[in-house]
Amino acid sequence: MEYIWILAILALGVIVTFGMYLTITTVANKIFEKQRWDIRSKNIEVTLPLRLQAYERMCLFLERITPNNLLLRLVPSAISALELQQIILHEIREEYNHNVAQQLYVSTHAWEQIVNAMNETVAIVNQAAAEVSADAPAADLAKKVFSHVIEKEVQPSTHALKVLKEEIRNVF
Repeated sequence: MEYIWILAILALGVIVTFGMYLTITTVANKIFEKQRWDIRSKNIEVTLPLRLQAYERMCLFLERITPNNLLLRLVPSAISALELQQIILHEIREEYNHNVAQQLYVSTHAWEQIVNAMNETVAIVNQAAAEVSADAPAADLAKKVFSHVIEKEVQPSTHALKVLKEEIRNVF
């Protein structure tokens, strides 16, 4: 009879210990999950404004490197077509270098579209410059660039801007 009491007490101790183990692990898991959620929320709280700022800056970058905006801003400062070409390419490179770190906050697809838009703009400028004499007036190069853009019917950065806007809509 004593063995039965000892076994019963031992079984009861095992059951209580197992119950405590389950309770403690469940509570600990909930605490860890809450901590992970808090950390994730704080990360979002910090990174969301940075991401929004990056999307904003990349939209501004794309707007600034559209051929129309480049030409309106830079033609008065150039005398010859060659000089205008150099100024435009320098301006695009400077804008790109100023914003290159923003790729950390935008998707890979969006960044590829931004780089494609920049490269397409550079290609349009170089193609137009190849069709104009280097010492021709800057206005001649501007006209050629405009005609190339009109032939394409779409600004080079239009698709990239569309991708950025879609991603921003997905964030919200």
